[in-house]
Amino acid sequence: MAARSWIQRWDPEDETFWSQEGGEKIARRNLAFSILSEHIGFSIWTLWSVMVLFMGPEYGIDPAGKFFLVSLATLVGAVARVPYTFAVARFGGRNWTIFAASLLLIPTVAAFAVMEPGTSYTTFMVCALLTGVGGGNFASSMTNINSFFPLRKKGWALGLNAGGGNIGVPVVQLAGLAVIGASGGPRVLLGIYIPLIAVSAICAALFMDNLATVKNDTGAAKEAVRDPHTWIMAFLYVGTFGSFIGYSFAFGLVLQTQFGRTPLQAASITFIGPLLGSLIRPVGGRLADRFGGARITLWNFVGMAAATAVVVLASTQKSLPLFTTAFIALFVLTGLGNGSTYKMIPGIFQAKAAARGLAGEEAAAYGRRLSGASMGLIGAVGALGGLGINLAFRQSFQTAGTGTAAFVGFLVFYAACFALTWAVYLRRPAAAEAPVEATETEPRLSYAEV
Repeated sequence: MAARSWIQRWDPEDETFWSQEGGEKIARRNLAFSILSEHIGFSIWTLWSVMVLFMGPEYGIDPAGKFFLVSLATLVGAVARVPYTFAVARFGGRNWTIFAASLLLIPTVAAFAVMEPGTSYTTFMVCALLTGVGGGNFASSMTNINSFFPLRKKGWALGLNAGGGNIGVPVVQLAGLAVIGASGGPRVLLGIYIPLIAVSAICAALFMDNLATVKNDTGAAKEAVRDPHTWIMAFLYVGTFGSFIGYSFAFGLVLQTQFGRTPLQAASITFIGPLLGSLIRPVGGRLADRFGGARITLWNFVGMAAATAVVVLASTQKSLPLFTTAFIALFVLTGLGNGSTYKMIPGIFQAKAAARGLAGEEAAAYGRRLSGASMGLIGAVGALGGLGINLAFRQSFQTAGTGTAAFVGFLVFYAACFALTWAVYLRRPAAAEAPVEATETEPRLSYAEV
């Protein structure tokens, strides 16, 4: 096992290496166990979206306080994504996955110890903050898998990896529904996850690999920070993933607070949106592989804006069936957009490599280097969108007792995302020339097909 843990040669763009020398088999094996670890990470990160449903009047916490708890978990998860991205190159994908999976025991055991009435709000805040480490798993997992697959398969592979991780959200919510339905306490739910965390860490140790070709490259990080496309894509990812994770945390609380649903009633609906949004994420990646990520992303924002407009209408009319249907449709569109936006990232940097005259493995290495470095920053900023959504809900409910104002704000943001996608990546004749000002070192580029 020790001999296999570090792979010295990795060239997925070489068709012979990929299909005849075992490259695809190794990549798929690492993908499978990366998904498992990331799946558990997402479940722990969003644990408090379930915990707050257990917290009745005896806990003495109002709806605003509950929204703040889930916001804390979102914040730490977003911030953790930056160091997690670069940890893969520093320690190796397999080694870091073992560590990151094991680290999830800390917030889970801590919550298990204190989850009861009478515990101080400060203690609950600390526990919510600790669960944020689960959000970092996404960044390291995506950076790692990005290095294993050739460009032509990245959309599907990254979509599958992220979708399998995202589905940890509805799974923990379904588990919470089962526990509530069985009249069990929150410690039962926590007790289920403690051994699962151990299993994911052991599987990473037994079945994953490190790539010696992925070196810690501070130059790539600095270059990614300076590149305007990193921040453009981060803004778009706020609209897709930020919406997905923010709504995942908030959906049950909105149903309880605005529509008076009981914990069991809320939990029986909450999981549906995140489940469908997770399942469709690989489809977004596959569609982006075929038609171009920018095109899919553009029209996806149109759909998100339309669904949000229906949510606003349902909120003002206090129609629970219409509200629920439109909100679930919005979840589906966030998942589709997650897949298409993430496919754009390696495509953008591959286009930059071609414009610089690079070809073959040299171009592929450049694309992997820059896209891997940018993914952590993009993922971190995107996750901060989830924080913004929960804080917007908190303010909206505090001032008006309803989430309508927050949804209107989200609608405006999706319109801005649509305009930015069109202006930078699809506008004619700009798409045929350059979405950014050309310089002596940066030739004019076309990103219409990313």
